[in-house]
Amino acid sequence: MGYTKRQFVTAAFEEIGMASYVFDLSPDQLDSALRRLDAMLAGWYAKGIRLGYPLPINPQDSTLDQQTDVPDAANEAIITNLGMKLAPSYGKTVMPETKQTAKDTFNTLLMRSSQQMEMQLPDTMPMGAGNKPWRGDDPFMPVPTDPLTDNGFGEIEFN
Repeated sequence: MGYTKRQFVTAAFEEIGMASYVFDLSPDQLDSALRRLDAMLAGWYAKGIRLGYPLPINPQDSTLDQQTDVPDAANEAIITNLGMKLAPSYGKTVMPETKQTAKDTFNTLLMRSSQQMEMQLPDTMPMGAGNKPWRGDDPFMPVPTDPLTDNGFGEIEFN
């Protein structure tokens, strides 16, 4: 069971020095931070980082107490990066350690989401001595497939 959206938002406020035991956050502030969280993770989704975060279709459909299926390894990246996005709105200066942690954890998520492309041999290369004529009539390698495909939604995905 992952964090709720409220836990991400409150942890991000704690990261920038606005802990709930010192500052009382208004519902408007929480809703604004929730919209920023949804927008940030939608941007990550566009970059290929798929974490299991439930993205709303409409900003009004998002609720603070909604459960997320984000893996534990991504929690710190979400909290620190959201804190970096929220800090200027509240006149807060982000600590250098928070900036470095946000950068490092985001880069880790990028590395985990990337896949190395498999090399394909050209269709002009012969199959070799192991290719028997009764297995097929084409003695050359098959035509390489394009690794970029459109999934029907206008998004490009790697196979």
